[in-house]
Amino acid sequence: MNRADFIEGLRGGSAVALASAPFGALFGALAVENGMSLSEAAFMSATVYAGASQMVGIELFGHNVHAWLIVLSILAVNFRHVLYSAALARYIGHFTPLQKFFTFFLLVDPQFAEAVKRSEAGKPLTFGWYLGFGIIIYIPWVLISVAGGLLGGFIGDPKAIGLDILLPAYFLGIVLGFRKRDNFLLVALVSAVASVLAYRYVGSPWHVSLGAAVGIVLAALLPLPRQAPDLQADALQSEVHEV
Repeated sequence: MNRADFIEGLRGGSAVALASAPFGALFGALAVENGMSLSEAAFMSATVYAGASQMVGIELFGHNVHAWLIVLSILAVNFRHVLYSAALARYIGHFTPLQKFFTFFLLVDPQFAEAVKRSEAGKPLTFGWYLGFGIIIYIPWVLISVAGGLLGGFIGDPKAIGLDILLPAYFLGIVLGFRKRDNFLLVALVSAVASVLAYRYVGSPWHVSLGAAVGIVLAALLPLPRQAPDLQADALQSEVHEV
């Protein structure tokens, strides 16, 4: 593993770690408020490692919901990770099976977004960079979850101070990072409308996956964007060079 790539990943992920800190603290506070111990909250952060799914889980734990329904609800929220892994597969074919295990375990939203951007920019997606980027987010997430559980009593009602808006605002920022892509506005708009309708007629948390599914179907049906002449020439030159 290249040390320089690992350090570059640490630097890139540090900003995300700072941005996700309020979510980790919020989860810890809500987990303790819903009857979980600090060790249970830390264990959930360390194993599930998905902020939205963890919050859905703790909300359901306190309402005497069947275990299978909790699993399905968390799966509905996390189904996008199946799509993430499929999209990322083309860039990590050179990883070993063990490296792929850690790759998919650390695959959260900003990790996916930055990995795809890096690959599309022509930079090598090395395991060293990926691991550095992921570790600097993962470890603080677990530790801050514990801190949130310890200090949750000082926060009070998260909604009263607007902390509940942090998660949707954070995801909106990730989505807007792809705004320069072809058909972005149409796909995002249709997906958002479908999600709102699913929330109204199907309910939460299924609206997350249903909205995403509608957006994916639309993107698949739309015609592929034409390559610019200079890009076509570059691709042709690359093929000739390989021959």
